[in-house]
Amino acid sequence: MRILKFLILVSFFTFFLVNLATAQVRDTVLKQPDTLKSSKDKPVKLDSPKVMSRRDSAKARYVNPGKVAGRKAVFRSMIIPGWGQLYNMSLLNDGYGTRAGKSQTLQKIYTSGKIVAIYGGFTALTLSYIDSRKNYNRFLNEAQYRAANPQKKLDLTQYSDQGVLDGKSLYKRNSQIVIFSYGLLYAANIVDAYVAARLHFFNIDDNLTFQVHPTVISNNTMYGFNAAPALKLSLTF
Repeated sequence: MRILKFLILVSFFTFFLVNLATAQVRDTVLKQPDTLKSSKDKPVKLDSPKVMSRRDSAKARYVNPGKVAGRKAVFRSMIIPGWGQLYNMSLLNDGYGTRAGKSQTLQKIYTSGKIVAIYGGFTALTLSYIDSRKNYNRFLNEAQYRAANPQKKLDLTQYSDQGVLDGKSLYKRNSQIVIFSYGLLYAANIVDAYVAARLHFFNIDDNLTFQVHPTVISNNTMYGFNAAPALKLSLTF
């Protein structure tokens, strides 16, 4: 019985080895795919060139340096007042146009003066705001004390009750005006930086020509035609 089981086991093992060897032989004799032929049959897709519109081509042809510089100056002035003016000072070193080879010392001094004026204005407005709020609180405390204690005065004895109320309103209005002036000075700083950056790329020189031509000014009327002699002046700069 044991011999029979052993023979059956050997038979199954032999059958398994024969099938495995046959499968390996079949895999090795398979025909290899023709990679050259398959690559020729597949169409090669080429990226078509991007068609540029008229607007894109115009942008590619020309970039306005004044507009770019003005935008940069505005962004800098919006972040930190006076930074746009510093950027405009750096533009003076490029020697653009008729400024090539010329000294820009006076222009730099003028731009530096604008920066000093900006921060001087902010400083003056800050001091004015502090003083206005201090006096407003002083008159406010006096008005509240007199309202709580009739016929008595706290500090501002030289003012009447109506004078105290008027002083409180005056310094409150001054504080509001100072806050509004902050906004105006901030906006003026941005506008100045933008205008100076744009003007930097304009051709501003001493070349000025003019022409004078005789002409006729017509005065159309209902029943006729009246003409008056005149001179026409044309300026080119």
